Amino acid sequence: MAKHAILSASSASRWLTCPPSARLEQNYENKSSEFAAEGTLAHELGELKLKLALGEITTRKFNSEFKKIESQELFTKDMPDYVDIYADTCMEKISEAKAKTPDALFKIEQRLDFSQWVPEGFGTGDFVIIADGTMEIVDLKYGKGVPVSAIGNKQMRLYALGAITEFEFLYDIENVKMTIVQPRLPDGISTDEMSVEELLKWAEEFVKPRAELAFKGEGEFCAGDHCGFCRAKAVCKARADKNLELAKLEFADPNILSEDDISDILGKADELIKWAKDVQDYALEQAITGTEFKGWKIVEGRSNRKWTDESKVGEILLDQGFQENIIYTKKLTGISNMETALGKKEVQRLLGDYIEKPQGKPVLVHESDKRQVFNSAAADFQ
Repeated sequence: MAKHAILSASSASRWLTCPPSARLEQNYENKSSEFAAEGTLAHELGELKLKLALGEITTRKFNSEFKKIESQELFTKDMPDYVDIYADTCMEKISEAKAKTPDALFKIEQRLDFSQWVPEGFGTGDFVIIADGTMEIVDLKYGKGVPVSAIGNKQMRLYALGAITEFEFLYDIENVKMTIVQPRLPDGISTDEMSVEELLKWAEEFVKPRAELAFKGEGEFCAGDHCGFCRAKAVCKARADKNLELAKLEFADPNILSEDDISDILGKADELIKWAKDVQDYALEQAITGTEFKGWKIVEGRSNRKWTDESKVGEILLDQGFQENIIYTKKLTGISNMETALGKKEVQRLLGDYIEKPQGKPVLVHESDKRQVFNSAAADFQ
């Protein structure tokens, strides 16, 4: 079996919607990002904390392994605080499960095989709980750039299918809960629930036929929000066609834009900008390696001058009699940087009384956004 599944659970929202993308993106390099590496480190810490809490490892073993994680470049002082939210959530669910079923089952980093519906399909469930006819899967999402909800989450449903396959012979599972913990976002915990019957129906009628098409590289391309993490997003013709179609706007008045026209443009602008930026980035990357694009060339961009040895420069100027407050500037680092350096809890304990959150600047977003409507002091006064 492949080390990395062609039809991975994490990319299910893409290949289930756009089946041929699974094979198309195999032609392009799978680049690992710093964010992905940071998430992997957080998962290692989460696994370690749960094993300690469940008595699967000793405190000595925990401390030894924690030092290894702490020594990693991507480790930050606030990472344990955020991972604690995930671990505490799992432990709360364990307490609830044991109250109903004393011999409830708990599994950490459980390999889950859902190849019955998805060719070569497998993944890893961060935490699995089975008690009183209900199975729950808890997944840690450490990233904060893209909010992830458990509601209708295809990755979590595939994990649930794998867990049913693994444990249905030992337990009578009737219902499935799927929880995502995204600790670096406010309200970052969400849960979806469905019956096993509903899940299996979804797997047979929706997943299986699309997975077979995706594995063969067949079916129709379909562009959408799911394109964001596709390795072929910059060169995909279907995505280009969709965005170029979005750009073809027709207006009633040929001279000015109405409020409805502007609303229409706002709804399309973000995706158009993302697509154009992806194409630009890809073209630059290819041009650097020797590909030529007619009418375009690579030039050196602007850069700012900088000191090659700041300590030496300071030493020279001090020797010449210049005052330290002239050649050096001192500024307290920001709150986020301070939390990264000291830890979120420690910053709150020591400096909480000196932190305020002023009202943010107005931002225009779609009405489906959960934030409250902006209400400025100036508007109140008027």
